[in-house]
Amino acid sequence: MAEAPRRTPLYDEHKALGARLVPFAGYEMPIQYAGISAEHEAVRTRVGLFDVSHMGELELSGEHAAAVVNYLVTNDLDRIDVGQAMYTCCCNLGGTILDDLIVYKRSPDDILVVCNASNREKIVAHFKAAAEGHCDFRDVSDELALIAVQGPRALSVLGAMGASLSDIKPFRFRTQELAGSQVTLARTGYTGEDGAEIFVAADKAAALWRALLAAGKDAGIAAAGLGARDTLRLEARLSLYGNDIDETTNPLEAGLGWTVKLDADDFMGKAALIRVKEQGVTRKMVGFEMTGRGIARHGYPLLDTKGTAVGICTSGSPSPTLGKSIGLGYLPPELSEVGTPFLVDCRGKQIEAVVVKTPFYRRPKSV
Repeated sequence: MAEAPRRTPLYDEHKALGARLVPFAGYEMPIQYAGISAEHEAVRTRVGLFDVSHMGELELSGEHAAAVVNYLVTNDLDRIDVGQAMYTCCCNLGGTILDDLIVYKRSPDDILVVCNASNREKIVAHFKAAAEGHCDFRDVSDELALIAVQGPRALSVLGAMGASLSDIKPFRFRTQELAGSQVTLARTGYTGEDGAEIFVAADKAAALWRALLAAGKDAGIAAAGLGARDTLRLEARLSLYGNDIDETTNPLEAGLGWTVKLDADDFMGKAALIRVKEQGVTRKMVGFEMTGRGIARHGYPLLDTKGTAVGICTSGSPSPTLGKSIGLGYLPPELSEVGTPFLVDCRGKQIEAVVVKTPFYRRPKSV
C-alpha cells in the first residue's frame, strides 16, 4: 500500500485558504489557491507567500564540519563568510548531480544545508555517511518550517514587522525575532524576485504565516502554490531537480559551471568534471521561446530544422509575464547559440522555436 503523503506544519492554513492540495515529493502541498496566473502576477508585481517546508534541512557541526561539506559540494565554502549562503551542486564520483543545494555558514564549524524534498532521503544518507567519525550530523527537517516571502514589496512587508533586510545583500542571512518567534531570515528565493526565506520552528510556523498575511494585506500579499513557483522559477531560468538536472546531467552542461570551483581542494566528482571540461560537453542547456503555435513540455523531443531528434525539453510553459511560451532543454553545442532556430516535437507536430538569452525575465532594478 502506498504511503500517505506527509503534511507540513502549515497544512491547516492551506485548507483554510481553500488551496488545491496535491501529492508532491512525499508531501500534500498546495498547487494553487486563487489560480496560478493570479499568484504568479502577485509575486511579480506585489508580494507572494510560499510554504516550502517540504525542503530538507541538515545540520553539520564540529571542527571538521566545513571540510566535510566542502568535500561533498562543487562550490567552495571557504570563499564565503559567516552569515553568508552559497548555491552549489552536490555530485557523485562520476560528476553528475545528486542534488542542488543552498549551504548556510552559521559559524566556521556550524553549517546548515538545504536540499530538495524529493532528494531528502538520498542526501541525508550521503551527508550522514560522510560525517561519520568527522563531525556531528542531524537531519532537522521535521523540526523546522520554511516560508518564502517574494516580490517587489516583500522587504517592505517584512520591514513593517520589524525585520529590515535592506542592509544585507542577497545570499546573506541573520537570526532575529519575528512575530514573537526566533527565526533565521535569509535573503534568498526561487522566483527571480527580491525577498526572503524564513526558517522557523515547526510549532511556530502557523502563527508566523498568519502574521505575514496580516502584515502584507495592504501590500496585496497573496498565498502562492507550487504552480506559480514553477512558472516563476522558469522565467528566472532557475533549474528544477528532476526536470532540468538529475543524476544523468553534470553541472557544466547544465549551465551551472559557475558553481564548480575546479581550483579548490578535492571534492567528490572533481576528477570527472575536469575530464568533462577538457573534452568539452556534448550538449548544453539552452533557453528557448516558441515562435510557432505550441507549448513545449518536459520530455518533448527537440529536433534540428531537418526534423532529426537532437535533444530534449526539460521544462516548458506559457510565461504569464512575457505572454509567450518558453522552455529549457539540452541541445548539441553547435545548436546552442542565441538566435539558432530548431523544432519542438509537440505530440507529433513539429513546432518552430529559437534559442534565446536567459534569464527570460530579470526583475527591474530599484531606483
